[in-house]
Amino acid sequence: MNWITRVRNSLSRIGKRETPDNLWIKCPSCREMLFAREYEDNLSVCPRCEHHGRIGAEARIVQLLDPGFMLLPAPRVREDPLLFRDSKRYPDRLKTARANYPFADALTHALGAIEGQKLVLGVQDFAFMGGSMGMAVGAAFVTGVEAAIRERCGYVICTAAGGARMQEGILSLMQMPKTTVALRRLKAAGLPYIVVLTDPTTGGVTASYAMLGDVQIAEPGALIGFAGQRVIQDTIREKLPEGFQRAEYLHAHGMVDMVVHRRDLRETLAQLLDYLRPAAKSA
Repeated sequence: MNWITRVRNSLSRIGKRETPDNLWIKCPSCREMLFAREYEDNLSVCPRCEHHGRIGAEARIVQLLDPGFMLLPAPRVREDPLLFRDSKRYPDRLKTARANYPFADALTHALGAIEGQKLVLGVQDFAFMGGSMGMAVGAAFVTGVEAAIRERCGYVICTAAGGARMQEGILSLMQMPKTTVALRRLKAAGLPYIVVLTDPTTGGVTASYAMLGDVQIAEPGALIGFAGQRVIQDTIREKLPEGFQRAEYLHAHGMVDMVVHRRDLRETLAQLLDYLRPAAKSA
């Protein structure tokens, strides 16, 4: 056995260093490999191309609210009212969705403050069954509105959804008028309602509470619309313009009031809540 063989054999017995799988992530926009810690410290925004990544409800609440906030309990609703089954039973899909998720459903609320401005914050999470709107989301929305009325403060919601939850059929669509009526009560109380549209916000959510804010804010590059682009293009038989249904396009055409970078969102919301607060006090 020559010396090269002996060295090679000895090296083969040395264990390889294990590298964690979550050290690096790839930006879905510019495809650059990013150090995960750097990406998270930058609020899940790519430092190269400014792409705003999707974040969960827990991270969003921590990013926006001052320390000391309180999570509101999720309302209880009847699950699987239609005994729905496709390739899997609906309760099994819920169980799978909740396996690695900290909350009961797609919409979570917290009572707290942003730079001292009191509010109820609702956060919809696309990671939970595409953020779909079912009875639990509708009931949670009403609970959030009632908490804002009770606390005499503004209500802010960050939307992210693929639309209504198909497993609940017509009952999911009934959440559209339900949430709209709840917002009429908030308006009657003279309290502000601010919507932060995040990627993606589509379907029945867009057709109801996502577009009824006193102020409509969108994150850069967020997909916002009702029907999908392919459906629209096939219906009108025309090619859609560049950037159609993106936040910047909607802002240019008057559908949203402002497009705000995630690093500026706290400050913007605090200013709006402070500005709208006198109207709430006079009610």
